[in-house]
Amino acid sequence: MRADHPPIGNFDMDPISQGALGAVASQVVPRREKLRAVAFLGCIAGMAPDLDVFISSSSDPLLFLEYHRQFTHALLFIPVGAALVALPLHPFVRRTLQPRQTYLACLLGYATHGLLDACTSYGTQLLWPFSDDRVAWNNVSIVDPLFTLPLLCLVILAAVLRRRALAVAGLSWAIGYLLLGVVQHQRAEAAGAQLAAERGHQPHHLSAKAGFANLLVWKVVYEHGGRFYVDGIRVGLAVTVCPGAGIARLDVRRDFPWLDPDSRQARDVERFRRFSDGYLAVDPRMPNRIVDMRYSMVPNTIDPLWGIELDPEAPPDRHVRYVEVQESRPEQRGLYWRLLTGEDCRALDSMRAGAKALSSTAQGRWSDVAKGEQASRIVRRPVVRQSRRPVYQTSISRPDTLENSPTFRVMRTCELAMAIEAIMRSFPPMGRPSR
Repeated sequence: MRADHPPIGNFDMDPISQGALGAVASQVVPRREKLRAVAFLGCIAGMAPDLDVFISSSSDPLLFLEYHRQFTHALLFIPVGAALVALPLHPFVRRTLQPRQTYLACLLGYATHGLLDACTSYGTQLLWPFSDDRVAWNNVSIVDPLFTLPLLCLVILAAVLRRRALAVAGLSWAIGYLLLGVVQHQRAEAAGAQLAAERGHQPHHLSAKAGFANLLVWKVVYEHGGRFYVDGIRVGLAVTVCPGAGIARLDVRRDFPWLDPDSRQARDVERFRRFSDGYLAVDPRMPNRIVDMRYSMVPNTIDPLWGIELDPEAPPDRHVRYVEVQESRPEQRGLYWRLLTGEDCRALDSMRAGAKALSSTAQGRWSDVAKGEQASRIVRRPVVRQSRRPVYQTSISRPDTLENSPTFRVMRTCELAMAIEAIMRSFPPMGRPSR
């Protein structure tokens, strides 16, 4: 689907989350009789920075990319933005709040917006005007019901019941969930680096981004040898890999030999490259389309959500065309569900080998104990496996007698503990991978 307008819905943390977080941040300070008024102010202020969506141009489709999440989201602009929100809203709450209380509520609500946006993967210019780098902590999806719904319920209850403790609980939930996202992000990045090592790759520019509406499945993209590799990482109690595909990194001279380096389209490609942090490739289905590899509906697929189209027949002063894919196909939902359930995932080879070794150790200890108590009842019988050589397995000829013994119950407990140990040691290290 083509779009010449800003696709802000794909870029932003959803406005409900922004408003709820702004409201709950404003509710933790005042007395109970003021909770409803400050919740109203905090909610509006929490959504206000996204008014920058109106900075766009009908002739330049990439202008909104450069100004969205820019000065209105910067830390330095928070006091100014809060004042701009408080001035028109104070007449609605002047019977309840003094001007400074109105400003404080708007300040707290406005401050949450840029910080929450920085938790997503799109990137926010928090340090503008000193730096145009986009801060992206990549620890939550732009839409996550597990983050938003409990927060929204606690905000509403705090306002209706006028209980500040509920607002504190809501803010605690938001902070705790975002911290969980930090842990999950580190585990996903570490697993991605380990997967690249198993392939014999030295990953460059590796990143992990939360899948849509969850912290369980993550999209990992890294570059090696001029190609991007895209995989899904399922970070549950155990970490599993959902293998994806690879695609060549964009090379303008190779992929678009006809493009004039001095044309406006060539300059737009470089603007889009800066916006996408260099994660650009040519769409396999559309040879004149350049896509942002960081995002897709299904984490382990090359199915980008947006890009730009070039026209070989365009005059030198014409811009590229911005393209956004908004529809969700049924087959995508099926693929995503299999990733969530782990059907299309496997354990990392090194983790699987480590778990197998620990399991073998546990079985050896079990066999030694069993032999000590029931040596007269142990027989050895061949077990048919894939190998041509027979492998012998220890078994008990009278399990009914052994199972009734106290030692057997102790051995079963030890075996369970060893299995838990194998799972815990299969977790990847919590530190960030070296790049």
